Amino acid sequence: MNMMGDDKKGSDSDSVLRFELNTGAKMPAVGLGTWKADPGAVGEVVIAAVKIHWPIRTKPGSGGFGADVMAPLCLPETWNAMEGLYASGQARAIGVSNFSTKKLQELLKHAKVTPAVNQVECHPIWQQPALHHFCNSTGIHLSAYSPLGSPGSWINGEVMKDETLLDVAGKLNKSPAQVALRWGIQSGHSVLPKSVNESRLKENLSVFDWCIPSHLFTDFSQIPQQRLLRGDFAINETSPYKSIQELWDGEI
Repeated sequence: MNMMGDDKKGSDSDSVLRFELNTGAKMPAVGLGTWKADPGAVGEVVIAAVKIHWPIRTKPGSGGFGADVMAPLCLPETWNAMEGLYASGQARAIGVSNFSTKKLQELLKHAKVTPAVNQVECHPIWQQPALHHFCNSTGIHLSAYSPLGSPGSWINGEVMKDETLLDVAGKLNKSPAQVALRWGIQSGHSVLPKSVNESRLKENLSVFDWCIPSHLFTDFSQIPQQRLLRGDFAINETSPYKSIQELWDGEI
């Protein structure tokens, strides 16, 4: 689904509220990012999808990503195990996270089951159009973590201070966060803003009865791009990646 530049008003129809995965399952357009939420802040969660969170491998039983725990990457073997989870019904969908276009291409060469989702950093200052196009062309849904740039976290992104975002928000009488989330939905991907604050949750969900008109939507293409979560922790002498360029295959 791609609503890029759509001048029509949004609606509460299923096509706007949810994206259909290649498994037939429906994924909410706005999810709940709960990473590092305080204990007890999030209720019971149903596991609908299992993902490989980084294209790296560590020794069994180890913690962290230090040079002493890194192991050679064995993606075919790992994905085969993921396919077993899907075939057994233990996961409604299987996917990946932080995979570049090239890594998805390599995975698809031996995959029997196409990933349903690739969860990546995506927001107005890191839009990833090439990766978005590849995912669309192969039936992989792109889902955006840190769609607001994770303000207040160690990532400390400046997405909410971008001049274009602030300008569009002012013209539409919406908050910068709402415009950033609506930009993602109109770009054709789901968004996962992290919050357990009730007022922010309500604000984040108030993005379905309006849209960014095309003459304002095109302004986002002029925003200078910057990846916030670079993955420097994965670069060391025993890692399969010796540089940030290798980790992202040039998509940096």
